[in-house]
Amino acid sequence: LIEQIRSSGIPANKLCFELTETATIANLSAASEFMQKLSAIGCHFMLDDFGSGLSSFAYLKQLPVDYLKIDGLLVKDILDDPIDFTMVKAINEVSQSLGQQTVAEFVESPELLEAVKEIGVDFAQGYEVGRPELIDS
Repeated sequence: LIEQIRSSGIPANKLCFELTETATIANLSAASEFMQKLSAIGCHFMLDDFGSGLSSFAYLKQLPVDYLKIDGLLVKDILDDPIDFTMVKAINEVSQSLGQQTVAEFVESPELLEAVKEIGVDFAQGYEVGRPELIDS
């Protein structure tokens, strides 16, 4: 993979690999080695669906993660569920204290977008921000 990246002409610092929290934790040793090697050449990493297994907080310090995508199942109900709101806020604060940027999934209304902004989440993903589009080749 490293050779393919180098021969592609694409700067490694423009690549961000998205790994699910569950798969990363289930294969922690291999995932950590993979992430370390690719981080060394400049690649970035995002943990997807973070919050589905909160034991992962313990592993965040060990992994070279640049972005943390907060599980949409937590994000979607923060307007109505104070526990989900508090969990999203806590995940955001821990992530940012480690120098990581956060992404909120399932942001599908103006009110939800405003709420994640107030919490301090860096990026939003969902229909309120933009619908999926075909890429012309």
